[in-house]
Parts: sequence; C-alpha cells; structure tokens
Amino acid sequence: MGSIQDWWVSGKALLEEGIAQWGLIALVFLVAFSAFGLGRLSALEEAKAPIQIENAAVSSNPPSIPAGGYLVASKTGTTYYFPWCSGAARISSASQIWFPSEAAAQKAGYRAAKNCKGLE
Repeated sequence: MGSIQDWWVSGKALLEEGIAQWGLIALVFLVAFSAFGLGRLSALEEAKAPIQIENAAVSSNPPSIPAGGYLVASKTGTTYYFPWCSGAARISSASQIWFPSEAAAQKAGYRAAKNCKGLE
C-alpha cells in the first residue's frame, strides 16, 4: 500500500490522462451536436411565413347607443345596466325598460348594478 500522497498523484495523473484522451472527443461531439441543432433551428425559422401587418378597416360611423336609451332594466327587476353589461344580455326584449339617464332610472326605483363597471 502507498501513502495518501501516492494515491493522490496516481489519481491526478489518471484524471489528466482521461481528460486528455476523452476531452477532445467530448469537445468534437459537443460542437457537432451544437452545429446540428443550430442548423435545425435556422431551417425552422426559414419555414415560417413572414408576418404581415395590415391596416384594419376603419368604420365610418361609430357604434351608437341602442334606440331605447342609455340604460336598460327589467320590468320585474330592481337594477339597471349599461346595454353592453352581462346582466343586460339576460333581460328579454319584451321585459326591457330603457332610461335616458341614471337619475331617471333611480327616480323609477331602480338601483345601479354592482357588476356593471362604470355605474355608481
């Protein structure tokens, strides 16, 4: 048996010899696989269609408020909504009441819907 220092020297020599022999081979494979992967990526990029930006058609007249008024409520309900709120979509057209303002809706006994943003 040898001393720890002898084991250390022989292990270090074996490691240096292994790196010298296998390090070059590992480096060649690493470069080859990297080049192959980059080639595949560039082929995928070339296959994509280029992005085209087009101007959207501009409408000549902006959307208007529905003919009934500014706010809508149900005849059997207690809340009023903007026409684009989700609660207004659930009101059948036969039971809709339209108001020109929030003050008119409140005067009729309705309150603002809490889930309709912009109403107080």
